[in-house]
Amino acid sequence: MSEHPFEQLLRERIVILDGAMGTNIQTYKLDEAAYRGTRFADHRIDLKGNNDLLAITRPQVVEEVHAAFLSAGADLIETNTFNATSLSQSDYGLETLAYDLNVAAAGCARRAADRVQAADGKRRFVAGAVGPLSKTLSISRDVNDPGARDVTFDQVRAAYAEQMRGLLDAGVDVLLIETIFDTLNAKAALFAAMDHFDARPDQRVPLMLSGTITDLSGRTLTGQTVEAFYTSVSHAPLLSIGLNCALGPKEMRPYIEELARIAPIHVSCYPNAGLPDPLSPTGFPETPETLAPQIREWAAQGWLNIVGGCCGTTPAHIRAIAEAVRDCPPRALPRIQRRLRLSGLEALAA
Repeated sequence: MSEHPFEQLLRERIVILDGAMGTNIQTYKLDEAAYRGTRFADHRIDLKGNNDLLAITRPQVVEEVHAAFLSAGADLIETNTFNATSLSQSDYGLETLAYDLNVAAAGCARRAADRVQAADGKRRFVAGAVGPLSKTLSISRDVNDPGARDVTFDQVRAAYAEQMRGLLDAGVDVLLIETIFDTLNAKAALFAAMDHFDARPDQRVPLMLSGTITDLSGRTLTGQTVEAFYTSVSHAPLLSIGLNCALGPKEMRPYIEELARIAPIHVSCYPNAGLPDPLSPTGFPETPETLAPQIREWAAQGWLNIVGGCCGTTPAHIRAIAEAVRDCPPRALPRIQRRLRLSGLEALAA
């Protein structure tokens, strides 16, 4: 099987990922009518805030955000599909729209990437973004019943399968399962992806995965350390493993360093522009001028293969990051001793 063009790029240099879709959409100050458009004018539930729906009702907004990040230097952009599953869209009464949302959003990203690529001749890639869901398999929402769950593993797998089918039918280059705070949800997503690739080998694409360390304890929301999290998903044929969201660069630094040490695959990182700060004009304290030097240090240490930004990051942040790491070589993949590795909340190597 020939090497995917995106994998070729990873061997050549540090790849630049885009920045935040949601916080950049907020700058448009869209009202309820803008989210509804004409198609959903009479929908029974308020739709403002359902950013995924904009791929259908305001595609020009989504394409503008994509194009701004591409022009700033992004090699890889994520589809606007963070909540585009039937389970998450059920909050808006749009669960039957999931497949169409993913096709539309992938189309927005593809058009933007192709247009910018045609203008400057530089290859661009589209990642189908697969978010964490509004429901979790590992945590009960009922304090009186720790065993209670809103969904089953099969329901989560089916929701992800539908989302991925839409993304792949619309021609994304890779799948990015991201912002993972529940590893069991991620396992359902991986199961869905591998199932789809077995059924449709012509649509097999590289798989990227990015977890979220939720606070300074260094653990995911479901309690795993970085090493335990990686061990839990290392059975899958991943192109990359990484971290994104929740933390700014200062807080995320030790966890990226650890991941770079233990993972024999590519490492990605896209932190927030700092921890949320209501006193900051943008809601986040890190400017392009303060964020980029920190990312450069990580690249100089040899920790990065893919880097971008999450909440609060703008095209200016991505431009500064791209310039900061331009002369830094990509992280060399370490050789990790083959051992029996197990994990629960902690990792164990025998």
